[in-house]
Amino acid sequence: MPEKRTKTQTNARSNGQHVSNGALGLNGQTIARRRKILVRDSRIHGRGVYALRAIREGERIIEYRGERITWREADRRPPSDPNDPHHTFYFSLDDGRHVIDANVRGNSARWINHSCEPNCETEETDDGRVYIQALRDIRRGEELSYDYCLVVDERLTAKVKRQYECRCGSAHCRGTMLALKKRNGVS
Repeated sequence: MPEKRTKTQTNARSNGQHVSNGALGLNGQTIARRRKILVRDSRIHGRGVYALRAIREGERIIEYRGERITWREADRRPPSDPNDPHHTFYFSLDDGRHVIDANVRGNSARWINHSCEPNCETEETDDGRVYIQALRDIRRGEELSYDYCLVVDERLTAKVKRQYECRCGSAHCRGTMLALKKRNGVS
């Protein structure tokens, strides 16, 4: 049996807009929403995520999705890129025991690159869901980024910092995606 569509849904699709399933307006009409982001090649590293429209400061952009696993399981899994074993799609959760592995059932959020001067930040909800939201107004066509602040269980030597080299190109680039330890209250 063919799918039954409302006039609003049919018009939105014919205009090339993405229709959100289940989002209802005041009169029960389906609300059409324009897509916010697009994944394409990045000047920073590999793939990147770009704004397809202007995004306002504080706007929630996308949820970081994937399989929720323990760190123990994450350590057992092979790297997503054997040629670059430090590159993963893991997002560490605040409980310190779990990560989201976006390499399994992940979405476009896994392609958001690191920057030392990011335009986005992450927010973890009480139920362990992670969202990317805008730190400031983002222009159409601008690449999205957030500060990974990676933490490793070893001494931060020059070699380790190079293994997690930052390529953001920011004037304030710290040269690594690692969270640097603070000295006298300054990182």
